[in-house]
Amino acid sequence: MAIEVFDPTNEDEPPTVALAPRLVTLAGTTVGLLSNGKAGTARLFDHMEDVLRQRYSVAEVVRRTKGNYSAPAEVELMNEAATWSAMFAATGD
Repeated sequence: MAIEVFDPTNEDEPPTVALAPRLVTLAGTTVGLLSNGKAGTARLFDHMEDVLRQRYSVAEVVRRTKGNYSAPAEVELMNEAATWSAMFAATGD
C-alpha cells in the first residue's frame, strides 16, 4: 500500500491590502474594544478604557463581544467596527 503525502503549502499570492492610515491622536475619537467572550477580557478592558479616556482623551469607548471565541467576528460586528477610529481585540485567557 502506497502512502500519499500532501504538500500543505499554498502557492497563491495573498491579496494586497492597504493599511489604514495611522492616527495622529486618539483625542476625540471612538475606540472599539473587541472581546473574544472569555471572562478574563473584562478586567483588561476596564483598565484600557480608563487609560484611553484619562490619558488619551478618547471621546467614546465601544465594547463588543464576538458571538464565538473560536470563530471570526460576525459581519455585522465588523461593519460596525469600520465606523470606529481604532480597535483593540483581546483574548481573555
